[in-house]
Amino acid sequence: MKTNFSLLFYLKKPKNYVSGDVPVYMRITVDGVRSETSAGRECDPDQWNSYAGRLKGTKEDVKTFNAYLDDLQSKVYEAHKILSAFDVPITAETLKNKLLGKTEKPKMLIGIFEEHNQQVKALIDKEFAKGTHKRYETSLRHTQDFLKWKYHLNDINIKKINHEFVTSYDFYLRTVRKCNNNSTIKYIKNFKKVVRICMANGWLDKDPFVKYKAKIKVVDRVFLSHDELATMAKKVFDLERLNQVRDIFLFSCFTGLAYADVQKLKQSEIVKGIDGEMWIYTKRQKTTTPTRVPLLPPALALLSKYKDHPICSNCDKAFPVSTNQKMNAYLKEIAGLCGIKKDLTYHIARHTFATTVTLSNGVPIETVSKMLGHTNIKTTQHYAKILDMKVSQDMALLKNKYETI
Repeated sequence: MKTNFSLLFYLKKPKNYVSGDVPVYMRITVDGVRSETSAGRECDPDQWNSYAGRLKGTKEDVKTFNAYLDDLQSKVYEAHKILSAFDVPITAETLKNKLLGKTEKPKMLIGIFEEHNQQVKALIDKEFAKGTHKRYETSLRHTQDFLKWKYHLNDINIKKINHEFVTSYDFYLRTVRKCNNNSTIKYIKNFKKVVRICMANGWLDKDPFVKYKAKIKVVDRVFLSHDELATMAKKVFDLERLNQVRDIFLFSCFTGLAYADVQKLKQSEIVKGIDGEMWIYTKRQKTTTPTRVPLLPPALALLSKYKDHPICSNCDKAFPVSTNQKMNAYLKEIAGLCGIKKDLTYHIARHTFATTVTLSNGVPIETVSKMLGHTNIKTTQHYAKILDMKVSQDMALLKNKYETI
């Protein structure tokens, strides 16, 4: 990077100066910003040529004095050359430190990433969910593995992060780690937050993401149809654990609550709404967005069924929810017993609420978005795009209108 660089030697008279020799100082100026330091010499002000920045005269001691300043000047230019060769940002301060042998401790990527993750961990349940911290930890491990794969390093100076670094990391995630497009972009997004921290602190002066372009691909969201939902609701399983998991899953199908929100849902959060009916008044764990959902009869029946369960009555819980891993494992078993040919996971319940239960029954998308706790209606619109049945119903109304003409 080209910089406007200048050097000046001058006399700096002490406060309350009367007479005698005065210290010679050196001023380095880069892009209008100054840094000063003593030249390590003193002289008589009457012998000083302020225009030349040297002593006047031709005597041997004058030549020796001026030669010393010439050598000091050469060292500053050499420091400038070295810093330029290593792509170190050149400032008046970095030039002075290089001249004086002071080296600034480099800011290292992994150290900054680890500190960020520690801060996120400390703010769990205050500003972040546990899942957020887990994703940043996974992203950190991917970054560490990438450094070893690409550079054979355990850490790297953040000043070395550039466009080539970002695109290589993207390539690594897609090929070596075999991440799909959306997972790759999410990991890169986590990494980008650390880069923004570096830029905000002035440790990185150029954004390496300026020319990086990547887009999330909209994926088809799996949901249960009316028939599949009815089949699951009517099925009676021999194992009680399957009946319990099915019931909790169905509750989310009729309320739109995510796994984490059902897990933390309290009986005290089931309250009478402004219409006199029972509602859920809670906050989404993922975004802390307030969620207000009127309870449909099937959801009310499920709440009543588990009201006196020991875990629920003793801990103010709405349901006795197992771990997400166990729930998903049992749901696959339930799908097989119900003849549902879909890879069933708990989050499909939320998709089912958005599509089969609400949008396909004419509930406005703005209302659905509010109940789901979405902060952007575009997120809800992804569900509307996949409802061919709803499109067919809407167009049938239009078709009937034109048939009367």
